[in-house]
Amino acid sequence: MSAQATSAARSEEPFSIRKILGPLAAIIIGIFMVVLDGTAVNVALPGLLQEFNTTYQVVSWTVTGYALAQAAVIPLAGWLSDRFGAKQVFLVSVFLFTVGSLLCALATSVETLIIFRIVQGVGGGMVLPVAMAFIYRLSPPEKVGAVMGMMGIPILLAPALGPVLAGYLVDYVSWKWLFLINIPIGAFGVYLGIRSLPRIERQAVAALDKLGFLLAPIAFAGLSYGVSEGATSWTASKTIIGIVVGAVALILFVIVELRRKDPLLELRVFRSMDFTKGIVVQWISQIALFGTMFLVPLFLQQAQHYTAFDTGLIMLPQAIAAGLFMPIGGMLYDKIGARPLVFVGMLIVTIAAYILSHVDASSGKMMIMGPLALLGAGMGMSMMPLNTHLMQSAPRDLVSRVTSLTNAAQQVMTSFAVAGLATILAKRMVFYGPTAKSELEAYSLSFGDTFLILTFIAVFGAILGLMLRKPAPIAGEEGGKQPEMMMHVG
Repeated sequence: MSAQATSAARSEEPFSIRKILGPLAAIIIGIFMVVLDGTAVNVALPGLLQEFNTTYQVVSWTVTGYALAQAAVIPLAGWLSDRFGAKQVFLVSVFLFTVGSLLCALATSVETLIIFRIVQGVGGGMVLPVAMAFIYRLSPPEKVGAVMGMMGIPILLAPALGPVLAGYLVDYVSWKWLFLINIPIGAFGVYLGIRSLPRIERQAVAALDKLGFLLAPIAFAGLSYGVSEGATSWTASKTIIGIVVGAVALILFVIVELRRKDPLLELRVFRSMDFTKGIVVQWISQIALFGTMFLVPLFLQQAQHYTAFDTGLIMLPQAIAAGLFMPIGGMLYDKIGARPLVFVGMLIVTIAAYILSHVDASSGKMMIMGPLALLGAGMGMSMMPLNTHLMQSAPRDLVSRVTSLTNAAQQVMTSFAVAGLATILAKRMVFYGPTAKSELEAYSLSFGDTFLILTFIAVFGAILGLMLRKPAPIAGEEGGKQPEMMMHVG
């Protein structure tokens, strides 16, 4: 059957999520593994420190190398998907991540572990942008919110489950199982993907933008590295070098891309004010999400002396609430659009951040778990409607380039969230240190001030959410025409 005939046949049938459960499951497995691993290894650092008898500066590169590899390859995901097909790129990425996991488990030194984590990052970096574009093209326009909501569950669930799983494995089994557990899951994901993922017809793409191909990894990896190092010191030479190299490469990249007829990343979408407002709100939500995931475990372990495993359990309500509200937000998006959901979601995040700003060393578990659940609900309600809104602000044939662009920017903003909030926390500790009755009190006050700043950032996000408009239909795309797919799955 031809692609056109298959597409026509599909359009005559009523859509049901059950019909795409196979592809959806394959995509969710890939996303869940990658996102889970990104947070789980952080908990294992003390164990790796002892295992390899090394320094924290060296072992932290197991996290930094993974993040930089992701930042470097994310901008390439869109072009590779258009050129070789989203199915092929997704499967190769999951396979590479799985192989990288096996190599990590077999690592005999910290140096080889760092190298194998980079292999993991190269595979994992392309999974999310390709998956988002895949799901968007797989769904009819009137159901895209519901399907994206289902896909979004692992994006918010995995970061909170990562510390719980890692804490248990590190405390009671072995750090190697952080990686070994990925092998059967990844193998099943690849098998399911081969069997169920449809072949999206390849785009007619121009030759690779070679200069953009060289500049993009330097720009995004350089900025991610420089900003993440800023958490330690903004004046250190490696911080300055990373930011300067990344910024110069980014400026050159923007100049080159705007002059290209067929750029690597489609930066012209920023001409749409609706897209620009949407991506700013997305950045704010990233700061709130990853800032909380950085601050709360730090507070629980250093101020309240919980173990890594207990800390993960306390943060679990955030993941559960996010998982519950994510599909609700997706279904509501199809009915009422992004604006009310983003506004209400960011308003809930604001309330949660404000409550957390009043937490101190004497606060009980419920005082922390309650606002974390609120935060998860707010993020779950707003995140995927916002992502869907961004993709619908661009022409459908550029969706893969837009998801690469938004994910590359998110990688930098995640580093900025952690580094910026770490700097604020450190400065408030210096401010309160001389007058506080104890170090514990200084820590509690500093933690509260940092979350208060996060509250004001979330308020700004809610205001911007009110300014979002429904994306105008793209010329030639009225009627919600779907991209053609070859539905044989061999």
